[in-house]
Amino acid sequence: MNTQLTVFYDGYCPLCLAEMDKLKELDSKRLLVFVDIQSSLFAECYPQLNWQQLNARIHGQLPDGRMISGLDVTYLAWKLVGKGWVYAPLRWWGIKWFANWCYVFFARHRYRISYLLTGEKRLAESQICSPCEVKRR
Repeated sequence: MNTQLTVFYDGYCPLCLAEMDKLKELDSKRLLVFVDIQSSLFAECYPQLNWQQLNARIHGQLPDGRMISGLDVTYLAWKLVGKGWVYAPLRWWGIKWFANWCYVFFARHRYRISYLLTGEKRLAESQICSPCEVKRR
């Protein structure tokens, strides 16, 4: 497997789910693995990870096991599918601190923001296969 990033995301969030769906569509080289932290099997498959931390903001795991979070995950995921230029400015000095602050605000209020932008409230059921299944790939 040539996975470059495992993305841990909130499958109850309509905007988060839409972004993951777009990334999946663009991931022709299969460099990304997607794990919905809302899956009922998540804790069983990833007992070493802190669900509360993962739920506070998006996280990613690199091939060497290191964890990254927030916009660093978003930028790397989009870079791996060939669209990093879209998010690159958010990582530039002088913009990065403000972008990070905005992201933390978004993450904290993602259900309300999703509802305002999409008309969809928090989704009720995870729409991805078991995280254990993903982990075994």
